[in-house]
Amino acid sequence: MNYPTIFLLFSSILTFIYVVVSGFHNSRLPPGPYPFPIIGNILKLGNKPHRSLAILSKHYGPLMSLKLGRRTTIVVSSPDLAKQFFHTHDISFSSRTILDSIRAVDHDKYSIAWLPVGDQWRRLRRITNEYMFSAQCLDGSQLLRREKVQELVDYVDGCSTNEKTVDIGVAAFTTILNVLSKFIFSMDFAQYDTMSSQEFREAVMALLELAAKPNIADFFPILRPLDPQGLVRLGNFYGKKLLNLIDGIIDQRLQSRSSLATNDDVLDTLLNLFHKDESVFSLDDMGHLFYDILIAGTDTTSNTLEWAMAELIHNPEKMKTARAEINRLMQNNNGNIQEMHISQLPYLQAVIKEILRLHPPAPVLLPHRAIQDVEVKGFIVPKNALILCNVWAMGRDPNIWLDPERFMPERFMEVNIDYRGQDYEFIPFGSGRRICPGLNFAHRMLHLMLASLIQKFEWKLEGNIRAQDMDMEEKFGLTLPRKVPLVVIPIKVL
Repeated sequence: MNYPTIFLLFSSILTFIYVVVSGFHNSRLPPGPYPFPIIGNILKLGNKPHRSLAILSKHYGPLMSLKLGRRTTIVVSSPDLAKQFFHTHDISFSSRTILDSIRAVDHDKYSIAWLPVGDQWRRLRRITNEYMFSAQCLDGSQLLRREKVQELVDYVDGCSTNEKTVDIGVAAFTTILNVLSKFIFSMDFAQYDTMSSQEFREAVMALLELAAKPNIADFFPILRPLDPQGLVRLGNFYGKKLLNLIDGIIDQRLQSRSSLATNDDVLDTLLNLFHKDESVFSLDDMGHLFYDILIAGTDTTSNTLEWAMAELIHNPEKMKTARAEINRLMQNNNGNIQEMHISQLPYLQAVIKEILRLHPPAPVLLPHRAIQDVEVKGFIVPKNALILCNVWAMGRDPNIWLDPERFMPERFMEVNIDYRGQDYEFIPFGSGRRICPGLNFAHRMLHLMLASLIQKFEWKLEGNIRAQDMDMEEKFGLTLPRKVPLVVIPIKVL
Protein backbone atom coordinates (compact mmCIF):
# COMPACT_ATOMS: atom_id res chain seq x y z
CA MET A 1 0.00 0.00 0.00
CA ASN A 2 1.51 3.35 -1.06
CA TYR A 3 1.83 6.41 1.16
CA PRO A 4 -1.05 8.47 -0.36
CA THR A 5 -3.46 5.57 0.17
CA ILE A 6 -2.27 5.12 3.77
CA PHE A 7 -2.67 8.86 4.39
CA LEU A 8 -6.22 8.91 2.96
CA LEU A 9 -7.22 5.84 4.97
CA PHE A 10 -5.75 7.28 8.17
CA SER A 11 -7.50 10.63 7.59
CA SER A 12 -10.82 8.88 6.96
CA ILE A 13 -10.53 6.89 10.19
CA LEU A 14 -9.66 10.04 12.15
CA THR A 15 -12.61 11.90 10.62
CA PHE A 16 -14.98 9.04 11.43
CA ILE A 17 -13.80 8.85 15.03
CA TYR A 18 -13.99 12.63 15.41
CA VAL A 19 -17.54 12.81 14.03
CA VAL A 20 -18.76 9.94 16.21
CA VAL A 21 -17.12 11.26 19.39
CA SER A 22 -18.07 14.88 18.83
CA GLY A 23 -21.60 13.86 17.86
CA PHE A 24 -21.90 11.85 21.09
CA HIS A 25 -20.67 14.71 23.26
CA ASN A 26 -22.42 17.54 21.40
CA SER A 27 -25.73 15.92 20.45
CA ARG A 28 -27.65 18.94 21.73
CA LEU A 29 -25.63 21.56 19.92
CA PRO A 30 -27.48 23.44 17.17
CA PRO A 31 -27.07 21.87 13.71
CA GLY A 32 -24.08 22.70 11.57
CA PRO A 33 -21.59 21.26 9.08
CA TYR A 34 -19.43 18.34 10.18
CA PRO A 35 -16.00 19.61 11.25
CA PHE A 36 -12.69 18.29 9.96
CA PRO A 37 -10.33 16.93 12.59
CA ILE A 38 -8.28 19.64 14.30
CA ILE A 39 -9.22 22.56 12.00
CA GLY A 40 -12.98 22.10 12.29
CA ASN A 41 -14.95 24.33 9.90
CA ILE A 42 -12.36 27.08 9.49
CA LEU A 43 -12.12 26.57 5.72
CA LYS A 44 -15.84 27.31 5.36
CA LEU A 45 -15.41 30.96 6.44
CA GLY A 46 -13.77 32.24 3.25
CA ASN A 47 -12.61 35.84 2.86
CA LYS A 48 -16.08 37.29 3.56
CA PRO A 49 -17.32 35.33 6.58
CA HIS A 50 -20.62 37.27 6.85
CA ARG A 51 -21.59 35.99 3.38
CA SER A 52 -20.28 32.45 3.97
CA LEU A 53 -22.18 32.20 7.26
CA ALA A 54 -25.35 33.46 5.58
CA ILE A 55 -25.11 30.71 2.94
CA LEU A 56 -24.47 28.03 5.59
CA SER A 57 -27.42 29.26 7.67
CA LYS A 58 -29.75 28.77 4.72
CA HIS A 59 -28.87 25.08 4.87
CA TYR A 60 -28.49 24.48 8.61
CA GLY A 61 -30.93 27.03 9.96
CA PRO A 62 -30.84 30.40 11.77
CA LEU A 63 -29.32 28.80 14.89
CA MET A 64 -26.15 27.07 13.74
CA SER A 65 -23.03 25.68 15.36
CA LEU A 66 -19.53 25.56 13.90
CA LYS A 67 -16.24 24.28 15.20
CA LEU A 68 -13.49 26.80 14.49
CA GLY A 69 -10.36 24.98 15.57
CA ARG A 70 -10.89 24.33 19.29
CA ARG A 71 -13.63 26.94 19.62
CA THR A 72 -17.34 26.15 19.51
CA THR A 73 -19.11 28.94 17.64
CA ILE A 74 -22.85 29.65 17.58
CA VAL A 75 -24.26 31.76 14.72
CA VAL A 76 -27.59 33.57 15.11
CA SER A 77 -29.36 34.73 11.94
CA SER A 78 -33.02 35.48 12.72
CA PRO A 79 -34.95 38.13 14.69
CA ASP A 80 -36.68 35.73 17.09
CA LEU A 81 -33.34 34.11 17.99
CA ALA A 82 -31.65 37.52 18.33
CA LYS A 83 -34.37 38.39 20.85
CA GLN A 84 -33.69 35.15 22.74
CA PHE A 85 -29.96 35.92 22.93
CA PHE A 86 -30.05 39.68 23.59
CA HIS A 87 -33.25 40.03 25.60
CA THR A 88 -34.49 36.80 27.16
CA HIS A 89 -30.99 35.47 28.00
CA ASP A 90 -29.10 38.76 27.72
CA ILE A 91 -27.11 38.43 30.95
CA SER A 92 -25.96 34.91 30.02
CA PHE A 93 -24.64 36.09 26.65
CA SER A 94 -23.43 39.57 27.60
CA SER A 95 -19.75 38.72 27.97
CA ARG A 96 -17.20 39.01 25.18
CA THR A 97 -15.03 36.51 23.38
CA ILE A 98 -11.66 38.27 23.45
CA LEU A 99 -9.82 38.10 20.14
CA ASP A 100 -6.08 37.66 20.59
CA SER A 101 -5.23 40.89 18.74
CA ILE A 102 -7.41 42.86 21.21
CA ARG A 103 -4.93 41.89 23.95
CA ALA A 104 -2.40 44.28 22.39
CA VAL A 105 -1.51 47.16 24.76
CA ASP A 106 -3.60 45.26 27.37
CA HIS A 107 -6.69 46.84 25.83
CA ASP A 108 -8.96 43.95 26.88
CA LYS A 109 -8.32 44.83 30.57
CA TYR A 110 -9.75 48.36 30.25
CA SER A 111 -11.99 48.49 27.19
CA ILE A 112 -15.70 49.24 27.53
CA ALA A 113 -16.17 47.26 24.31
CA TRP A 114 -14.39 44.10 25.49
CA LEU A 115 -14.63 43.95 29.29
CA PRO A 116 -17.04 41.39 30.78
CA VAL A 117 -20.20 42.79 32.33
CA GLY A 118 -19.13 43.60 35.88
CA ASP A 119 -18.41 46.54 38.17
CA GLN A 120 -15.62 48.00 36.01
CA TRP A 121 -17.70 47.76 32.84
CA ARG A 122 -20.77 49.28 34.55
CA ARG A 123 -18.72 52.25 35.78
CA LEU A 124 -17.35 52.91 32.31
CA ARG A 125 -20.78 52.53 30.73
CA ARG A 126 -22.33 54.95 33.25
CA ILE A 127 -19.52 57.49 32.73
CA THR A 128 -19.89 57.24 28.93
CA ASN A 129 -23.66 57.63 29.05
CA GLU A 130 -23.66 60.42 31.62
CA TYR A 131 -20.77 62.60 30.45
CA MET A 132 -20.58 61.99 26.71
CA PHE A 133 -23.61 60.54 24.95
CA SER A 134 -26.60 61.51 27.08
CA ALA A 135 -29.29 63.60 25.35
CA GLN A 136 -28.26 66.56 27.52
CA CYS A 137 -24.58 66.29 26.52
CA LEU A 138 -25.43 65.87 22.84
CA ASP A 139 -27.84 68.81 22.90
CA GLY A 140 -25.15 70.92 24.55
CA SER A 141 -22.61 70.11 21.82
CA GLN A 142 -24.88 70.77 18.81
CA LEU A 143 -23.03 73.95 17.88
CA LEU A 144 -19.72 72.08 17.76
CA ARG A 145 -21.10 69.48 15.35
CA ARG A 146 -22.67 72.17 13.19
CA GLU A 147 -19.35 74.04 12.99
CA LYS A 148 -17.42 70.90 12.02
CA VAL A 149 -19.96 69.91 9.36
CA GLN A 150 -19.73 73.45 7.98
CA GLU A 151 -15.95 72.96 7.75
CA LEU A 152 -16.65 69.80 5.73
CA VAL A 153 -19.00 71.74 3.43
CA ASP A 154 -16.39 74.51 3.03
CA TYR A 155 -13.72 71.94 2.15
CA VAL A 156 -15.98 70.30 -0.47
CA ASP A 157 -16.92 73.74 -1.80
CA GLY A 158 -13.22 74.50 -2.29
CA CYS A 159 -12.76 71.21 -4.13
CA SER A 160 -15.72 72.10 -6.35
CA THR A 161 -14.28 75.52 -7.17
CA ASN A 162 -10.85 74.03 -7.94
CA GLU A 163 -12.32 71.02 -9.79
CA LYS A 164 -10.71 68.58 -7.35
CA THR A 165 -12.05 65.19 -6.33
CA VAL A 166 -13.24 64.32 -2.83
CA ASP A 167 -12.54 61.01 -1.12
CA ILE A 168 -15.83 60.79 0.80
CA GLY A 169 -14.58 58.24 3.35
CA VAL A 170 -11.47 60.24 4.24
CA ALA A 171 -13.36 63.56 4.36
CA ALA A 172 -16.05 62.06 6.60
CA PHE A 173 -13.42 60.44 8.82
CA THR A 174 -11.64 63.79 9.25
CA THR A 175 -14.91 65.53 10.16
CA ILE A 176 -15.95 62.94 12.75
CA LEU A 177 -12.44 62.72 14.20
CA ASN A 178 -12.41 66.50 14.72
CA VAL A 179 -15.89 66.49 16.24
CA LEU A 180 -14.80 63.89 18.79
CA SER A 181 -11.35 65.34 19.48
CA LYS A 182 -12.75 68.86 19.92
CA PHE A 183 -15.52 67.53 22.19
CA ILE A 184 -13.12 65.47 24.31
CA PHE A 185 -9.83 67.44 24.19
CA SER A 186 -10.80 70.93 22.87
CA MET A 187 -8.50 70.45 19.89
CA ASP A 188 -8.66 69.29 16.29
CA PHE A 189 -6.72 66.14 15.49
CA ALA A 190 -6.69 66.62 11.73
CA GLN A 191 -6.96 68.99 8.78
CA TYR A 192 -8.45 68.35 5.36
CA ASP A 193 -5.95 67.81 2.55
CA THR A 194 -3.10 66.96 4.93
CA MET A 195 -1.56 63.68 6.04
CA SER A 196 -2.52 64.18 9.71
CA SER A 197 -5.96 62.59 9.49
CA GLN A 198 -4.68 60.05 6.97
CA GLU A 199 -2.04 58.79 9.42
CA PHE A 200 -4.56 58.51 12.23
CA ARG A 201 -7.03 56.80 9.89
CA GLU A 202 -4.38 54.33 8.72
CA ALA A 203 -3.63 53.41 12.35
CA VAL A 204 -7.34 52.98 13.12
CA MET A 205 -7.91 50.93 9.96
CA ALA A 206 -4.87 48.78 10.76
CA LEU A 207 -6.19 48.00 14.25
CA LEU A 208 -9.65 47.14 12.89
CA GLU A 209 -8.18 44.94 10.17
CA LEU A 210 -6.00 43.15 12.72
CA ALA A 211 -9.03 42.46 14.90
CA ALA A 212 -11.00 41.11 11.92
CA LYS A 213 -8.19 39.03 10.39
CA PRO A 214 -8.58 35.27 10.95
CA ASN A 215 -6.04 34.49 13.64
CA ILE A 216 -4.85 30.94 14.21
CA ALA A 217 -4.24 31.80 17.89
CA ASP A 218 -8.00 32.51 18.31
CA PHE A 219 -8.82 29.04 17.01
CA PHE A 220 -6.02 27.30 18.93
CA PRO A 221 -5.43 29.22 22.21
CA ILE A 222 -2.37 27.10 23.01
CA LEU A 223 -0.56 29.09 20.29
CA ARG A 224 -1.23 32.50 21.85
CA PRO A 225 2.20 32.90 23.51
CA LEU A 226 3.83 32.38 20.10
CA ASP A 227 1.74 35.05 18.28
CA PRO A 228 2.29 32.98 15.09
CA GLN A 229 0.95 35.63 12.67
CA GLY A 230 2.47 38.58 14.49
CA LEU A 231 -0.93 40.23 14.96
CA VAL A 232 -0.38 41.13 18.61
CA ARG A 233 3.01 42.60 17.72
CA LEU A 234 1.41 44.78 15.04
CA GLY A 235 -1.45 45.63 17.39
CA ASN A 236 1.06 46.80 19.99
CA PHE A 237 2.78 48.97 17.38
CA TYR A 238 -0.37 50.78 16.21
CA GLY A 239 -2.05 50.69 19.61
CA LYS A 240 0.94 52.37 21.31
CA LYS A 241 0.89 55.12 18.67
CA LEU A 242 -2.71 55.97 19.53
CA LEU A 243 -2.33 55.57 23.29
CA ASN A 244 0.86 57.67 23.33
CA LEU A 245 -1.02 60.45 21.56
CA ILE A 246 -3.91 60.26 24.04
CA ASP A 247 -1.69 59.89 27.12
CA GLY A 248 0.42 62.87 26.02
CA ILE A 249 -2.66 65.10 25.85
CA ILE A 250 -3.85 63.88 29.27
CA ASP A 251 -0.41 64.57 30.80
CA GLN A 252 -0.34 68.09 29.34
CA ARG A 253 -3.79 68.80 30.74
CA LEU A 254 -2.81 67.53 34.19
CA GLN A 255 0.12 69.95 34.20
CA SER A 256 -1.95 72.91 32.99
CA ARG A 257 -4.81 72.34 35.46
CA SER A 258 -2.76 74.06 38.16
CA SER A 259 -3.49 77.35 36.35
CA LEU A 260 -6.86 79.10 36.45
CA ALA A 261 -7.62 78.26 32.82
CA THR A 262 -10.25 75.57 32.27
CA ASN A 263 -11.40 73.88 29.08
CA ASP A 264 -14.82 72.67 30.21
CA ASP A 265 -14.56 69.60 27.96
CA VAL A 266 -14.92 65.86 28.50
CA LEU A 267 -11.26 65.50 29.50
CA ASP A 268 -11.60 68.07 32.30
CA THR A 269 -14.83 66.45 33.49
CA LEU A 270 -13.27 63.00 33.66
CA LEU A 271 -10.10 64.32 35.32
CA ASN A 272 -12.37 65.70 38.04
CA LEU A 273 -13.73 62.18 38.51
CA PHE A 274 -10.20 60.79 38.58
CA HIS A 275 -9.15 63.24 41.32
CA LYS A 276 -12.19 62.29 43.41
CA ASP A 277 -11.21 58.61 43.51
CA GLU A 278 -8.58 57.23 41.17
CA SER A 279 -9.27 53.70 42.41
CA VAL A 280 -12.73 53.95 40.81
CA PHE A 281 -11.62 55.67 37.58
CA SER A 282 -7.91 55.58 36.74
CA LEU A 283 -5.84 57.30 34.07
CA ASP A 284 -5.51 53.93 32.31
CA ASP A 285 -9.31 53.61 32.28
CA MET A 286 -9.53 57.11 30.80
CA GLY A 287 -6.91 56.55 28.10
CA HIS A 288 -8.44 53.29 26.90
CA LEU A 289 -11.96 54.77 27.00
CA PHE A 290 -10.87 57.57 24.65
CA TYR A 291 -9.02 54.97 22.54
CA ASP A 292 -12.27 53.00 22.15
CA ILE A 293 -14.39 56.04 21.33
CA LEU A 294 -11.98 57.50 18.78
CA ILE A 295 -11.64 54.17 16.96
CA ALA A 296 -15.27 53.04 17.07
CA GLY A 297 -16.79 56.47 16.50
CA THR A 298 -14.71 57.50 13.51
CA ASP A 299 -14.54 54.38 11.36
CA THR A 300 -18.07 53.04 11.66
CA THR A 301 -19.75 56.41 11.10
CA SER A 302 -17.51 57.44 8.18
CA ASN A 303 -18.00 54.02 6.51
CA THR A 304 -21.77 54.37 6.82
CA LEU A 305 -21.74 57.87 5.35
CA GLU A 306 -19.56 56.67 2.46
CA TRP A 307 -22.03 53.85 1.74
CA ALA A 308 -24.93 56.31 1.91
CA MET A 309 -23.32 58.61 -0.65
CA ALA A 310 -22.38 55.63 -2.84
CA GLU A 311 -25.93 54.22 -2.85
CA LEU A 312 -27.48 57.63 -3.60
CA ILE A 313 -25.05 58.25 -6.47
CA HIS A 314 -25.67 54.69 -7.69
CA ASN A 315 -29.43 55.35 -7.52
CA PRO A 316 -29.82 58.95 -8.82
CA GLU A 317 -33.62 58.94 -8.52
CA LYS A 318 -33.26 58.34 -4.77
CA MET A 319 -30.73 61.18 -4.54
CA LYS A 320 -33.24 63.44 -6.32
CA THR A 321 -36.02 62.48 -3.89
CA ALA A 322 -33.82 63.10 -0.83
CA ARG A 323 -32.62 66.48 -2.12
CA ALA A 324 -36.17 67.57 -3.00
CA GLU A 325 -37.33 66.79 0.55
CA ILE A 326 -34.52 68.91 2.01
CA ASN A 327 -35.21 71.78 -0.39
CA ARG A 328 -38.92 71.80 0.48
CA LEU A 329 -38.11 72.03 4.17
CA MET A 330 -35.43 74.68 3.77
CA GLN A 331 -37.68 76.98 1.75
CA ASN A 332 -39.23 77.92 5.07
CA ASN A 333 -35.99 77.58 7.07
CA ASN A 334 -33.30 79.77 5.59
CA GLY A 335 -29.73 78.61 6.05
CA ASN A 336 -28.13 75.24 6.66
CA ILE A 337 -29.57 71.96 7.86
CA GLN A 338 -29.48 71.64 11.64
CA GLU A 339 -30.12 68.72 13.96
CA MET A 340 -33.59 70.03 14.86
CA HIS A 341 -34.57 69.47 11.20
CA ILE A 342 -33.84 65.72 11.24
CA SER A 343 -37.29 64.79 12.56
CA GLN A 344 -38.85 66.73 9.68
CA LEU A 345 -36.98 64.73 7.02
CA PRO A 346 -38.62 61.28 6.97
CA TYR A 347 -37.15 60.25 3.60
CA LEU A 348 -33.63 61.14 4.74
CA GLN A 349 -34.20 59.05 7.86
CA ALA A 350 -35.39 56.20 5.65
CA VAL A 351 -32.20 56.49 3.56
CA ILE A 352 -30.02 56.10 6.67
CA LYS A 353 -32.06 53.11 7.85
CA GLU A 354 -31.80 51.47 4.44
CA ILE A 355 -28.02 51.97 4.45
CA LEU A 356 -27.75 50.38 7.90
CA ARG A 357 -29.86 47.44 6.69
CA LEU A 358 -27.76 46.81 3.57
CA HIS A 359 -24.36 47.82 4.99
CA PRO A 360 -24.38 47.37 8.79
CA PRO A 361 -21.29 48.89 10.45
CA ALA A 362 -20.46 45.57 12.15
CA PRO A 363 -21.79 42.73 9.95
CA VAL A 364 -21.66 40.05 12.67
CA LEU A 365 -21.57 42.47 15.63
CA LEU A 366 -18.74 42.13 18.13
CA PRO A 367 -18.43 38.54 19.36
CA HIS A 368 -20.38 37.62 22.49
CA ARG A 369 -19.57 34.74 24.86
CA ALA A 370 -21.81 32.42 26.85
CA ILE A 371 -20.99 32.61 30.57
CA GLN A 372 -22.91 29.37 31.25
CA ASP A 373 -24.75 26.58 29.42
CA VAL A 374 -28.07 27.94 28.13
CA GLU A 375 -30.92 26.11 26.43
CA VAL A 376 -32.31 27.94 23.38
CA LYS A 377 -35.03 26.42 21.18
CA GLY A 378 -34.27 22.95 22.53
CA PHE A 379 -30.54 23.19 21.83
CA ILE A 380 -27.66 23.83 24.23
CA VAL A 381 -25.41 26.83 23.77
CA PRO A 382 -22.38 25.69 25.80
CA LYS A 383 -20.44 27.77 28.29
CA ASN A 384 -17.63 29.82 26.67
CA ALA A 385 -19.08 29.41 23.17
CA LEU A 386 -18.30 32.26 20.79
CA ILE A 387 -21.57 33.86 19.63
CA LEU A 388 -21.94 35.73 16.35
CA CYS A 389 -25.11 37.53 15.29
CA ASN A 390 -25.15 37.88 11.50
CA VAL A 391 -27.05 41.17 11.18
CA TRP A 392 -25.84 41.41 7.57
CA ALA A 393 -27.73 38.19 6.75
CA MET A 394 -30.81 39.33 8.67
CA GLY A 395 -30.82 42.57 6.69
CA ARG A 396 -30.94 40.62 3.41
CA ASP A 397 -33.36 37.88 4.42
CA PRO A 398 -36.25 37.66 1.89
CA ASN A 399 -38.47 36.24 4.65
CA ILE A 400 -38.15 39.60 6.45
CA TRP A 401 -37.64 42.16 3.66
CA LEU A 402 -39.27 42.51 0.24
CA ASP A 403 -36.68 42.51 -2.55
CA PRO A 404 -33.88 42.64 0.06
CA GLU A 405 -30.93 43.22 -2.31
CA ARG A 406 -32.46 46.42 -3.67
CA PHE A 407 -31.71 49.86 -2.23
CA MET A 408 -35.23 51.02 -1.45
CA PRO A 409 -35.56 53.62 1.35
CA GLU A 410 -39.31 53.74 0.73
CA ARG A 411 -39.69 50.45 2.62
CA PHE A 412 -39.05 52.37 5.87
CA MET A 413 -41.66 55.00 5.03
CA GLU A 414 -44.32 52.32 5.39
CA VAL A 415 -43.29 50.64 8.65
CA ASN A 416 -42.38 51.87 12.13
CA ILE A 417 -39.03 50.09 12.52
CA ASP A 418 -36.03 51.68 14.24
CA TYR A 419 -32.42 50.68 14.98
CA ARG A 420 -32.41 51.37 18.72
CA GLY A 421 -32.33 47.72 19.73
CA GLN A 422 -36.02 46.85 20.15
CA ASP A 423 -36.84 45.73 16.59
CA TYR A 424 -34.78 42.56 16.36
CA GLU A 425 -34.99 42.26 12.60
CA PHE A 426 -32.96 45.48 12.46
CA ILE A 427 -30.19 45.77 15.09
CA PRO A 428 -27.13 47.22 13.29
CA PHE A 429 -25.95 48.75 16.60
CA GLY A 430 -26.66 45.60 18.61
CA SER A 431 -29.18 45.20 21.41
CA GLY A 432 -29.41 44.62 25.13
CA ARG A 433 -26.62 45.50 27.56
CA ARG A 434 -24.05 45.60 24.78
CA ILE A 435 -25.86 47.98 22.45
CA CYS A 436 -23.49 50.61 21.03
CA PRO A 437 -23.21 53.51 23.53
CA GLY A 438 -22.52 55.96 20.70
CA LEU A 439 -25.74 55.21 18.81
CA ASN A 440 -27.32 58.64 19.40
CA PHE A 441 -24.09 60.41 18.39
CA ALA A 442 -23.93 58.39 15.15
CA HIS A 443 -27.63 59.12 14.49
CA ARG A 444 -27.08 62.87 14.65
CA MET A 445 -23.80 62.94 12.72
CA LEU A 446 -25.00 60.73 9.87
CA HIS A 447 -28.15 62.73 9.19
CA LEU A 448 -26.41 66.09 9.52
CA MET A 449 -23.47 65.23 7.24
CA LEU A 450 -25.52 63.43 4.59
CA ALA A 451 -28.17 66.16 4.41
CA SER A 452 -25.50 68.88 4.11
CA LEU A 453 -23.61 67.09 1.32
CA ILE A 454 -26.66 66.38 -0.83
CA GLN A 455 -28.28 69.77 -0.19
CA LYS A 456 -25.25 71.76 -1.31
CA PHE A 457 -23.73 69.63 -4.08
CA GLU A 458 -24.37 67.42 -7.09
CA TRP A 459 -21.89 64.57 -7.49
CA LYS A 460 -20.33 62.82 -10.46
CA LEU A 461 -17.88 59.97 -10.79
CA GLU A 462 -14.30 60.28 -12.02
CA GLY A 463 -13.52 59.32 -15.60
CA ASN A 464 -17.11 59.65 -16.79
CA ILE A 465 -17.99 56.32 -15.15
CA ARG A 466 -21.74 55.74 -15.26
CA ALA A 467 -23.57 55.46 -11.94
CA GLN A 468 -24.87 51.99 -12.82
CA ASP A 469 -21.28 50.79 -13.40
CA MET A 470 -20.03 51.66 -9.89
CA ASP A 471 -18.21 48.96 -7.90
CA MET A 472 -20.51 48.30 -4.94
CA GLU A 473 -18.51 45.46 -3.34
CA GLU A 474 -17.53 45.52 0.32
CA LYS A 475 -14.34 44.45 2.07
CA PHE A 476 -14.80 42.37 5.21
CA GLY A 477 -13.64 43.62 8.59
CA LEU A 478 -15.02 44.22 12.07
CA THR A 479 -16.61 47.08 10.14
CA LEU A 480 -17.69 46.78 6.51
CA PRO A 481 -15.76 49.29 4.36
CA ARG A 482 -16.15 49.65 0.61
CA LYS A 483 -13.74 47.61 -1.49
CA VAL A 484 -13.12 50.66 -3.71
CA PRO A 485 -13.06 54.08 -1.97
CA LEU A 486 -15.70 56.52 -3.17
CA VAL A 487 -13.78 59.32 -4.93
CA VAL A 488 -16.14 61.79 -6.61
CA ILE A 489 -16.31 65.27 -8.12
CA PRO A 490 -18.57 67.79 -6.34
CA ILE A 491 -20.58 70.35 -8.33
CA LYS A 492 -22.07 73.17 -6.30
CA VAL A 493 -25.85 73.42 -6.46
CA LEU A 494 -26.78 76.96 -7.57
